[in-house]
Amino acid sequence: MVEGGRKVITGEEIVCVQGITGRYGSFHTRKMLEYGTRIVCGTSRNPRIKEVYGVPVYESMEICVKTHGVDTSIIFVPAPNAISAFMEAVEAGVRNIVVVTEHIPIHDTLTMYKMAKKRGVTMIGPNSPGIILPGKIKIGIMPVKYFKPGDVAIVSRSGTLMYEIANIISNYRGISLAIGLGGDPIVGTNVGEAFDMITELNVRKVVVVGEPGGQDEVVGIKNAMDRGYDGKIVTFFAGRYAPEGKRMGHAGAIAEGWKSKVKYKEEVLRNMGIPVARFVSEIPKLLE
Repeated sequence: MVEGGRKVITGEEIVCVQGITGRYGSFHTRKMLEYGTRIVCGTSRNPRIKEVYGVPVYESMEICVKTHGVDTSIIFVPAPNAISAFMEAVEAGVRNIVVVTEHIPIHDTLTMYKMAKKRGVTMIGPNSPGIILPGKIKIGIMPVKYFKPGDVAIVSRSGTLMYEIANIISNYRGISLAIGLGGDPIVGTNVGEAFDMITELNVRKVVVVGEPGGQDEVVGIKNAMDRGYDGKIVTFFAGRYAPEGKRMGHAGAIAEGWKSKVKYKEEVLRNMGIPVARFVSEIPKLLE
């Protein structure tokens, strides 16, 4: 078990899709089912739809948990209603929640974050591509062709960069875990907490993919090392030359002040003995 009573994703999760009848939710439900993810039910505000790809659809998370023993959910609910979907899942007893939805108001995200911490719930996202243990389970929207099983973990703030780096590593030695933390200023799982999962799964090689803004990558890696993680860590940052104060696609990717800039983070990490790749093609070599 990891800190705060939260559990690691193992591949045995019993999953519910919140927002399963929407175009996005139904499409990715099919993709996750094809991968072998154990999706046992979904929820929807549309009472006329009773199943999607053979998966039963209910009106509440309480019914889902009582009927199927759901312990994990993935949220595709539109942004204005995402907070109510999240709170409903937590109140029903769900322990792991992946929030794919983007453009959730920051006040709602903060409320969700505080609720997750108080209840000991693992919240991944929002604005996250999800989490995958290649060959075991996919709770997310990532294209699986880039994620071949192996022994390297990827922790990323960027979804598309995670896919690109996963493809490179898959052709190198494969991936054991990839987690998209989400691109918003506030996310439910930070880099340090992702290392709790990595430690529990005994992964000895990690790529951390960062962006401008905040100190999460530096603080998270330092905390992991302080707690005794001694595996190989390699970092890569997008936006090395990003202009200050300008948003780079993600709400969280804003360089404000020297300490939030990529150049500063890279300098600190190098001083900590952490290799920094300037190009994604350098990552396999630095992992060795």
